[in-house]
Amino acid sequence: MILAVCGGKGGVGKSTVSLNLSRELDAVAVDADLATPDLPRGRGPDLHDVLTGRAAPMEAVETVDSIELLPCGRTLAGARAADLTKLPKTLAMVDRQYGRVVVDCPAGLARDVGYQIHGADAVVLVTTHDRPALLNAFRTRHLAGELDTPVAGVVLNKATDEEDREVADRVENEMGATTTVVPRHSTLATSFRAGRPLRDHDPECPALPAFETLTDRIEESERQISEDAELA
Repeated sequence: MILAVCGGKGGVGKSTVSLNLSRELDAVAVDADLATPDLPRGRGPDLHDVLTGRAAPMEAVETVDSIELLPCGRTLAGARAADLTKLPKTLAMVDRQYGRVVVDCPAGLARDVGYQIHGADAVVLVTTHDRPALLNAFRTRHLAGELDTPVAGVVLNKATDEEDREVADRVENEMGATTTVVPRHSTLATSFRAGRPLRDHDPECPALPAFETLTDRIEESERQISEDAELA
C-alpha cells in the first residue's frame, strides 16, 4: 500500500504524521518534498538522485534508527533537475519490495502533489483547526477525488481542547472520512527534531495512542481497498 500524507497548507504537521505512521505501519518513509524536505537526512543516494536517473530506488532506501527511509536531497539544483513523472513508478517499486510506503508530501497544491497523490493507493489528510488549513485540506480532498485516490483518514493535528474535537466531528461529516485527533504535545516536536518516532523517543507520550488509532483505521482502509481491487 502506498499512502500519501498531505493536506495543502504548510506547518500542519504532515512530516510528523508521516514519520510516526511509517513506524507504526512498518513502512518505508519517502520524503517526497523535493524543495523543502523535513524527514531525516540520508547518508547515500536520495530521491533527487533517483528522479534524475543517477540511482535506483532500492539503492536510496536506508535504515535510519527504527525506520526504513528514502530521504530527499537538500539542494535546489537537485529539486529542479528531478523528473516528477518518474515518481509514481519509483513509489510502486519501493512498495513491491517493502509492502508499505508512506509518502511525505510537500505543502500546497502544486503539480508535484498531484503526482504523489496519483501514485498513491490512498491519502491521509492532515490539518489543524485553523480556517486556512481546513480550506486547504478540503481542496486537497477534491484533488484526490479527481485523481480517484480514496481518503483513508483525516488527522486533526495539534488539538488543544474540546472545541477542536467538535471541529473534528464536523470535518468527519463534511469529508466523509474518519477523523483522528492528535493532541498538541511538546514531546511530538522534540521527537521530530531528533528524527525519531514517538514510539522510540517516548512511548509514554499521551499523543501516541492517537497514532495507534490512526494506524488501525488505515489498516482497515487497506483491507477494504484490497477487497475492492479483487472484485474489480
